[in-house]
Amino acid sequence: MTDELVTRIEALGDRLAAAKAMIDKRFIGQEKVVDLVLASILCGGHALLVGLPGLGKTRLVDTLSTVLGLHGNRIQFTPDLMPADILGSEVLETAADGSRAFRFIEGPVFCQLLMADEINRASPRTQSALLQAMQEREVTIAGQHRPLGRPFHVLATQNPIEQEGTYPLPEAQLDRFLLQIDVAYPVRQAERDILLATTGATEAAVHPVFTAEELLGAQEVIRRMPVGDSVVEAILDLVRGCRPGEPEGAALAGTLAWGPGPRAAQALMLAVRARALLEGRLAPSVADVAALAQPVLVHRMALTFAARARGESLSEVIAAATARRLGLEAAA
Repeated sequence: MTDELVTRIEALGDRLAAAKAMIDKRFIGQEKVVDLVLASILCGGHALLVGLPGLGKTRLVDTLSTVLGLHGNRIQFTPDLMPADILGSEVLETAADGSRAFRFIEGPVFCQLLMADEINRASPRTQSALLQAMQEREVTIAGQHRPLGRPFHVLATQNPIEQEGTYPLPEAQLDRFLLQIDVAYPVRQAERDILLATTGATEAAVHPVFTAEELLGAQEVIRRMPVGDSVVEAILDLVRGCRPGEPEGAALAGTLAWGPGPRAAQALMLAVRARALLEGRLAPSVADVAALAQPVLVHRMALTFAARARGESLSEVIAAATARRLGLEAAA
């Protein structure tokens, strides 16, 4: 590691600490959620926020767009939403001289931070409109490739309880989310702070800490952070140990219908660096792999019917696999 890279990592760590302090002014008592969302963005990825209504998911995304200096848009996914409502469409216009030409009107996907609110309420046809955007950072409309904002991130929300009138996300789209982040109820003291901070005459103001260009620079620094061989091997051991079709995961053949693919290992490789940076360290450790096992793997695996009938859960399977493969407990 060069002195220049060490200096950039340390400076970025200070900026991230300031950004977290700014976010905590409006999104109180959910430090783990904030860390995971920031880690996802630092890795250049997307995140799926799973939690009940009223836990502040929309507030978090709005605050992030301000603090990170990103142009944000929000789409409320509903059953009647169409792909053109997300991507945009071409309209035929008549000029003053009588000539006519098509003009493209951009949809809300043309931004830098997109909030897909209750993404599973839209039809599969509409959900698929985000597939190319999330993977290639561009969309194809009327045969023309149109680049999206740089950087481009999707933060989608999903209600885990209410399933009537919803369309489960296909595995291909779930795999495009770097992390699945569970948003739980705040603890009592945090909820007390929320009450005091949000029911008065004024609320705390937040200010930009990053610009879009600085965030792109931070994402480049993340990819330059060194990763030790022990961490690389831990990632491979964990991911391959959760595949029922691999020799390492043969013990889970009756529990898992399928396991995580190479994209899960890529996500872990990036996310452990971001976690180390957020905690002020210059390189990740095996403990970072264990801590991120749950958000990286849980949406990339599926239980067999027999395992569901036995009452098993993916969280328990991941925790057991992490303990068995790494000798560490996965974070709850």
